[in-house]
Amino acid sequence: MKDATITQRTPKLALGPVLYYWPRETLLAFYRQMSTTPVDIIYLGETVCSKRRSLNTDDWLELAEQLTAEGKDVVLSTMVLLEAESELKTLRRLCDNGRFTVEANDMGAVRLLSGKTPFVLGTGINIYNDRTLRFLAGLGAHRWIMPVELSRTTLACIQTQRPAGMETEIFAYGRLPLAYSARCFTARHHNLPKDNCQYRCLNDPEGLTLSTREGQAFLAINGIQTQSAQTYNLLPELAELQALGVDVLRISPQAEGTETVVAAFADCLQGVREPAAAAAALNAALPQGACDGYWQGQPGLQQVAALG
Repeated sequence: MKDATITQRTPKLALGPVLYYWPRETLLAFYRQMSTTPVDIIYLGETVCSKRRSLNTDDWLELAEQLTAEGKDVVLSTMVLLEAESELKTLRRLCDNGRFTVEANDMGAVRLLSGKTPFVLGTGINIYNDRTLRFLAGLGAHRWIMPVELSRTTLACIQTQRPAGMETEIFAYGRLPLAYSARCFTARHHNLPKDNCQYRCLNDPEGLTLSTREGQAFLAINGIQTQSAQTYNLLPELAELQALGVDVLRISPQAEGTETVVAAFADCLQGVREPAAAAAALNAALPQGACDGYWQGQPGLQQVAALG
């Protein structure tokens, strides 16, 4: 397989799947709003917990059709951690939908998609070198998302060796998805068993902030998912991302202000705004601040780039 050369291009904007538990009306209103924004790709589906049933599979597929009609490239995202036969049934249906590209977030999804249709490798698939990327490309993957803990140095190495035709997507904005567990941290926080969680995630549209003993915001608890408390923001690195040949920039939805984030990225890509200034404006509104440490090869919660 011939290696791809690094070609500088204007990246597409992608809206990742909603990682939180939002009511049905909130989700539908959110996607109506996003259909009018300049995002090119929209990922749909529940990736964290199958108990979050604001929308069922039929609803997601209907929404996918609506957004496609609005000119968006829709991708269906699968769960990261599957534990029940009902979850496997949903996974099989998504992988066999025959209409939309699927983002595989575990190797079970990769197995179901392999050799049948091109697919996206999501944040739940750990790819740390070009050999792994080549193997998965041979199974049918056509786009990968770099693990959020990797640095720009690692990306530069992988980009020079990535298989021809493989697109690279970067998690560019949002609370970082760090880890998943069979235990539900939100239920435990409320002294409830996981099987009787009473859907407490509905009360926390952006998760629960966990602080250190010294009072520093450290992590966010989102059901079985652990996120960064700070918001990852690579908008100041836009020129470098383009130079590295990144194809897609992912913005992870938040409860408020996602349209502002999308507009800032779009304006910077079009040269209307300066990235550092636009990033500073976004960071000023963040409740727990911003971070870019992983990209810089530093501890993840640090903010390294000076925005002036």
